[in-house]
Amino acid sequence: MLPKSRPLKILVIVLITALVAVLAWKFFKPKEEKPQYITAKVSRGDIEETVLATGTLQAEQLVSVGAQVSGQVKKMYVKLGDQVKQGQLIAQIDSVRQENDLRNEEAALDNLLAQKATRLATLKEAQLAFNRQKQMLAQDATSRAEYESAQATFETAQANVKAINAQIEQSRLTISTARENVGYTRITAPINGTVVAIVTEEGQTVNANQSAPTIVKLAKLQTMTIKAQVSEADVMRINQGQPVYFTTLGEPDKKIYASLRAIEPAPDSIATESSSSSSSSTSSSAVYYNALFDVPNPDGQLRIDMTAQVYIVLNEAKNVLTVPAAALSTGQGRGKKSGQGNASNDQASARSGNDSNNAGANTDGNASSSKASASSKIANRRAMVRVLDQEGNAVPRQVQVGLNNRITAEIKSGLKEGEEVVIADSTDSSNNSAKRSSNRGPMRF
Repeated sequence: MLPKSRPLKILVIVLITALVAVLAWKFFKPKEEKPQYITAKVSRGDIEETVLATGTLQAEQLVSVGAQVSGQVKKMYVKLGDQVKQGQLIAQIDSVRQENDLRNEEAALDNLLAQKATRLATLKEAQLAFNRQKQMLAQDATSRAEYESAQATFETAQANVKAINAQIEQSRLTISTARENVGYTRITAPINGTVVAIVTEEGQTVNANQSAPTIVKLAKLQTMTIKAQVSEADVMRINQGQPVYFTTLGEPDKKIYASLRAIEPAPDSIATESSSSSSSSTSSSAVYYNALFDVPNPDGQLRIDMTAQVYIVLNEAKNVLTVPAAALSTGQGRGKKSGQGNASNDQASARSGNDSNNAGANTDGNASSSKASASSKIANRRAMVRVLDQEGNAVPRQVQVGLNNRITAEIKSGLKEGEEVVIADSTDSSNNSAKRSSNRGPMRF
């Protein structure tokens, strides 16, 4: 009996094992999952194309107030940050030497005036003697020699008076210069402005014989000038009058708007480099050109040498349908991303276009958008996007693209507000990493 029951037991064990294996396979087998997508909704907003530059804030007018005479600064009448008016006294330089020079010149003028009085008397005497000799010569009561001697004396006296008059005029000019030097000891404000720097302190001696020393610096801060450095790759895209705005490090969320006033024709390095080294310096370093614009500064919050992040607006569109630029592709399905070739973009779009999906064209956005500038033109390109349907499937659709700043793209037609477009597959990154690991080949030690 025992030997006959052993095969039966083995058969039962095999059947049970097979049943357990089938149940385990059904329970643990991988479930089919739908592909997961990274999506973004089609929304309405503003988009702009800008040239980014770094700028520096400068005063509208900055004046270095210097001294034209030498001497010790006896008194400073202003301090840093003071508001001054034109003609207001800023500093006083020791004026003893200048005043003494003025007095000497005035005394010299008095001496010349006394000499002139003497020479005028001599001239009058010589004129009377000459007139007598002239009458006597007419009556043959004097000789020709005495007449000519009286005439020469009279003409000499006239010349002496002219000479003293010239000396007096020269002395008066010297007095005027000496009086002006006395006035130079009083340092006054040439403009209305703010004292932004005090270079020379009270009690310090200045020497104006070699160069004009700076006493203070005045600046007009009611209006600030921003000097933005634009690279040579972007300078040909900007023009005078274009809208521009900037932010500061202290208030990065506050945009201050203005209009581009001027673009300097040469970089700053042209003022320092020589003609022989200009070619080598420009070839080895980046070249930047200054774009200038002005903004009002009534509250004084903007200060000299602040750093500004400048945005020069080339194109902009208001209240239009937008999608992330990463959602655009050049072909149906998982094609190349937008921006990798406009020619292939148009061909692929023409072959795989789906015009029946254009019923949700954006007509309101087109009426309020497209403020084009002369520097660049908005090309109405066609591209492909993948749109999620109600079942969660990605369906390709052709759209018309307007302004595209490589981050956000304007959709002129082909999409409706609220639809979801596919930016990327969530499994792309894992698949790419797996492909890279499989392509490495066997490891060698």
